[in-house]
Amino acid sequence: MKITKAIFAILSVSFLTSCASTNFYQVYKAEHSGDLTKKDNSLVYEDENARVLYNLWGEGGNVGFQFHNKTEEPIFLHLNRSYFILNQVAHDYYLDRVVTYTNSSEVSASKGSYSGASVTGFNFLNLLQTNQVANSGTVGTKSSSGKSVSYQDAEIVVIPPGTSKFVMEYTINEAVLRNCDLYLYPKKRQIETVRYSAANSPLEFSNRIAYTVGQNSQLREFENKFYVSEISNYPEKEFTVNEFEEFCGEKSAVKSKFFKETAPDKFFVEYSKGKNDSRKH
Repeated sequence: MKITKAIFAILSVSFLTSCASTNFYQVYKAEHSGDLTKKDNSLVYEDENARVLYNLWGEGGNVGFQFHNKTEEPIFLHLNRSYFILNQVAHDYYLDRVVTYTNSSEVSASKGSYSGASVTGFNFLNLLQTNQVANSGTVGTKSSSGKSVSYQDAEIVVIPPGTSKFVMEYTINEAVLRNCDLYLYPKKRQIETVRYSAANSPLEFSNRIAYTVGQNSQLREFENKFYVSEISNYPEKEFTVNEFEEFCGEKSAVKSKFFKETAPDKFFVEYSKGKNDSRKH
């Protein structure tokens, strides 16, 4: 009987350990300057010519923006005069790059010998993956095909009347920020929030944007400012939920992971606990 109880105790501990979350999320809330307002699922800046929309939500924080032309003339967005600024360090939106996308494949086979082909593509997780495909060939052939497209970064982006363009280049932060008042790997009852003012925030960031309306008008500039006002750490089960996706009354066959709460003024960093990591904060 004692042996049975001992085995049960061991199994119980093992079960509880296996259920403990090893994935965590550090969640940031940002305050914004007074010229931005929260509308629906966006933070919006607006003047007489343009409407600029932000949604920070995403891994690392999406500081990109949608620039909408309200006028009846083309707007010229000067990326060579526009900057993402993080903790007083400016990062150029115009990077003077030549970007090349290549799509190529090659298949070879030789009579009476081993042959193989390397196939590269995006798998169902949207990760780049290379697979080796092997067979025994009977015909000696070799063929290849490919196509590449290159383009130069634009110094000035033209936005036609009544339309929008997206500008995306930077994330806000991709590293976990540690604090003595935050458990690094909290349980539900250990979840805390650390709050900051503009004066002591660990992350201040902004977009400084320059544009002209029409060909010969004066350059206009504005700056949308933010700072991180709250940081919280969550175990995965307190931050996400697995549910069936539903569309037009039909549910999916398998459950998918969803965030319990999203907001345009929040973003997150996902991280994991190592097997032998005993840190508390």
